[in-house]
Amino acid sequence: MVSTQTAASTDPAVQLPGAGPGDPGQEYVRALDRGLAVIRAFDEAHPRRTLAEVARAVGLAPATARRLLHTLQSLDYVGTDGHTWSLRPRLLELGAAYLSTTTVWDVVRERLGHLAAEVAETASAGVLEGSHVLYTVRVPYRRIMTMNVEVGSRIPAHASSMGRVLLADLDDAELEAWLDRTPLDPVTTGTVRSRDELRDLVVQVREQGWASVDQELEAGVQCVAAPVHGADGRVLAAVTLSSHTSRTDAGQLTGHLLPALLRAAADIDRDLARR
Repeated sequence: MVSTQTAASTDPAVQLPGAGPGDPGQEYVRALDRGLAVIRAFDEAHPRRTLAEVARAVGLAPATARRLLHTLQSLDYVGTDGHTWSLRPRLLELGAAYLSTTTVWDVVRERLGHLAAEVAETASAGVLEGSHVLYTVRVPYRRIMTMNVEVGSRIPAHASSMGRVLLADLDDAELEAWLDRTPLDPVTTGTVRSRDELRDLVVQVREQGWASVDQELEAGVQCVAAPVHGADGRVLAAVTLSSHTSRTDAGQLTGHLLPALLRAAADIDRDLARR
């Protein structure tokens, strides 16, 4: 089963965007910043946290973290059993509101639905969010062996085909900055760990227009990805097909699945250009 969190030996603090250089100024509401940081402190690796753990993860005084947690609890975004805190289902409303009001994903979902049916494999889309790829669309095809992810899941960008497609859209300075702040933690024994090797792979993706990974994200799973573009020509998201090595070899991945994926990506580009 694929892990949707990068392996790490420590629990890194959740960065407060308004802190330090580049503070947005007087219009910036730091209390909101901190409240959202508290929400981001919970993830698959940390579904429940004590007050002290939340405070440490967010870099706040325990008293401040306590007030934020109680505020979020009153809004039903977090809950507590008296010792630990966890997220509440109401948070799903925020993600659902984004997806339901963004017609772009309707276009992507429809095209990926056709693609999944055509090739009998699961199709997905995602965007770059920090060091991870966030799944925004997932159209599963019933298979016994598939990656266990869903909309809202995050996977390490450096180990995924979608991640490399999205990194390829960064300019050289942006890519170097991303590499500076992102640990290339291994997800499987095949995961790229070298900064130079990852940079070379991203450059290759820029040149060929697609990316593939072989068991770097999960043992037995191969993926191929391509970009989709907004009206401004910039990469809006990446789309991907995933398959298991028991039914797809490298030749089938690039000889059969890749052409179908590229056609779907081109269809999405055309659909979005008309909107």
